Amino acid sequence: MFEQLNGLLRRLVRAAEGRDPEPTACIIDSQSVKTSTNVPAATQGVDVGKRIVGRKRSIVTDTIGLLLVVLVTAASVQDGTAGQQLLSAVAAKHPAISKAWADLGYKNAVVEHGAAVGIDVEIVRRDPTTRGFVVQPRRWVVERTVGRLMHHRRLARDCEALPARSEAMIHVAMICLMTRRLTGESTPTWRGA
Repeated sequence: MFEQLNGLLRRLVRAAEGRDPEPTACIIDSQSVKTSTNVPAATQGVDVGKRIVGRKRSIVTDTIGLLLVVLVTAASVQDGTAGQQLLSAVAAKHPAISKAWADLGYKNAVVEHGAAVGIDVEIVRRDPTTRGFVVQPRRWVVERTVGRLMHHRRLARDCEALPARSEAMIHVAMICLMTRRLTGESTPTWRGA
């Protein structure tokens, strides 16, 4: 139900911004988050690279940062494995998409799988000569979406017993963001109060 409402609002936001209702390109990324004590150990894992025990949220957004597909797995699931599932879902639900951008975590198998489902996956590589934080072309859109999701207190830590409930909460957060975007209502804030 939340996924359908998310899709309807996404099409309305895209139309309001003068874009086609269905996107033709997407961006893939993931985020590892800690879990609370009530989350079953069977649905958790360890993201060794980020030193996080918890779950991994893998998302696909369109080029303006609106959620297309979300997949919540144990943090130990590799980006390549989740990326293949995401691309299969994108190809099935959004047949107009022919281009995707991703980071180095999605190389090789995801690029090959993307070609098999008709999506050209381009890996956005970081310039090795730069130090510190640098905005990456195209990928900044999905990073911004992840940041906006983290403003929802319920998503700061994964407290849901089932991964499907976590996915639903991400859809609810995006629905909230898109309704504000459509109505022009600003987000309430404690700053300046």
